[in-house]
Amino acid sequence: MSLVEGAPAPINPEVQAAAAKALDQLNEHTLKTVHWHFSDNTGSPFWLEKKAELNFDPLTDVKSFDDLKKFPHFEDEWLRGGPINRWVPKGHAGKPVYVFETGGTTGIPKSRMVIEDHWKDYELFSDTLPDEHFPKGSNWLMLGPSGPRRLRLAVEHLAQHRGGICFCIDLDPRWVVKLIKKGWMDHLEEYKKHCIDQAVTILTAGHDVKCMFATPKLLESLGEALEEKGTSLAEVGIKGIFSGGTEFTPQWTRFAVEEMLGGPPEEGGVFMTPTYGNTLMGLACSKPITAADGYKISYYAPQPRAVTEVVQFDDYNTKVGYGETGRVKLYTLTDEFFVPGFMERDEGEREQPFETYPWDGVSGVRPFHELASATTVGVY
Repeated sequence: MSLVEGAPAPINPEVQAAAAKALDQLNEHTLKTVHWHFSDNTGSPFWLEKKAELNFDPLTDVKSFDDLKKFPHFEDEWLRGGPINRWVPKGHAGKPVYVFETGGTTGIPKSRMVIEDHWKDYELFSDTLPDEHFPKGSNWLMLGPSGPRRLRLAVEHLAQHRGGICFCIDLDPRWVVKLIKKGWMDHLEEYKKHCIDQAVTILTAGHDVKCMFATPKLLESLGEALEEKGTSLAEVGIKGIFSGGTEFTPQWTRFAVEEMLGGPPEEGGVFMTPTYGNTLMGLACSKPITAADGYKISYYAPQPRAVTEVVQFDDYNTKVGYGETGRVKLYTLTDEFFVPGFMERDEGEREQPFETYPWDGVSGVRPFHELASATTVGVY
C-alpha cells in the first residue's frame, strides 16, 4: 500500500533490481550508439556536420543516457526535405535504403531513412505476442495506412517473420485528413467504406487470415460492416489483433472488448493488444489490459533501442513524478538513426516499471494540449 492516498505504490525490490540492470544496459547502449553516429568512419553526414555546431564533444562528453540532455532537442524540421542520403551512416554505406514518411498533409513530409530497423523492431514485437492468439504460420490483414509509410512494410515483415502471408489494402491517410479539413464528410464516409470493403473482401475470400493490424477507427468500422453481413471478426477467423492510434482510450477499449469482440479472449475468442509507435521510435508495447484495471493502457518503449520519458511542460529536461502528467519525450538509439530527445505531439502520465518492462512507461496518451486544437485525427 502507498503511504499517501492516491500516490503510486512502492516499486518492489525485484523490479527495482531489474530496473537498475536495464539502466546499466541503456547507458552502455547509449555510449555505443553515440560513438557510432559521431565517429568519422561510421557516422552520418548530418550528425558529423551537426557535431561542429555543438558546444561539447559527444565522443568524450557523453558517458551515460542522462548526458543526452547536453544535445539540443531534435527538430522535426530537420526531417523535411533532402537529401535523404545525409542521414545514412557511413558504416552502412552500400546497403539498400528505405525511406518512410510521416505527416505531410501540408507542405513537405517528414522522411526517415531506414535500412533494417523496421524489421528488427517488429521481430522484437513478435516476441511479445502470445502464440495462442497469434498462431505461427497464420496469414495477416494489414488494415491501415499504405504508401510511403513504415507500418505497411513492417506489418508485412511481422507476418512473414511469424511464417505467414500479409494481405494489405490501399489507404491514403493524407486524403482522409484533407477530406476532414474540407468538411467533405460524405466523401470521407465513402472513402472509409471503400477501405473497409477491401478488408471484408479479403476476410471472406478463403485466405485463412487469423491475425490483423487495424487502427481503432477502422477496426470499429470493420466490426460494423461484418455485423451488417451477419458475421463477426471471430466468425471470419480472426484470433489476434494489434492496434494503435490516438483513439485508443480506456473507454474505446471497453467498448471494443465488451461489445465488438464479445468479451475477453477466453469468452469472445479474440485477443487485442494496443500499441503506441511512430516512424521514429518503432513500437511500444502495452501492459496487459484488464477490466479490473479499468482498461487502463500503459505503454513501454522498446529499450534500449528507444526510450520515452514524461517530462514537465515547462522544463523538458525534468521528468514528472509517477502518476503525474507531462509531455512525451522520445529518444531513438539505433545504429541507423539517432534522436537525442524529440518532443512528441502527445502528453500522458508517467508509469512505474514492472516485471516485463523494468523501465518507465506512459499511460493516457493523448494529443499535447497546447497543440490539440491544431491536430487533425484521421484514420488513427
